[in-house]
Amino acid sequence: MAREKAPSKTNAVRVVDLRKIKYQLHEYDASDGKIDGVSVAIKAGVAVEKVFKTLVTVGASKEHYVFVIPVAEELDLKKAAKHFGEKKIEMIHSKELLPLTGYVHGGCSPIGMKKQFKTALDETAAEHSTIYVSAGRIGTQIEIASSDLIGITGASLHNLTVEK
Repeated sequence: MAREKAPSKTNAVRVVDLRKIKYQLHEYDASDGKIDGVSVAIKAGVAVEKVFKTLVTVGASKEHYVFVIPVAEELDLKKAAKHFGEKKIEMIHSKELLPLTGYVHGGCSPIGMKKQFKTALDETAAEHSTIYVSAGRIGTQIEIASSDLIGITGASLHNLTVEK
């Protein structure tokens, strides 16, 4: 009987292992194509407010920035620009994501990108002992303390979402 091969480690997992940071991986079935954050939270059986998405942007200065916000929320581009002292910030095109970060859309982790970009984490992350972000591949989330995520990425905490 053939043994099932364990999935290879992603850059994100390698980074947390290297730093000896406590984490837990959670897998979910992505075969239905539903990889939006709210669907991922439901499939993983996790409270939606604990699951965060990673957004990559570019400023007017052409510098790239990473924002990690709750999956059910929308990034406030004006707040984002102000946070990093930019006149304007916009989302990068999907086709730019893989060459820039090493990750695909739906599997982009703030941990282990090809280059460490300036990163901001929504302040609501501090309300939870652990949060979930992509582990660097579709179908896998990493549960990590927000303080450890801040330590790895150099992120600053800030109010980043559109007010409802």
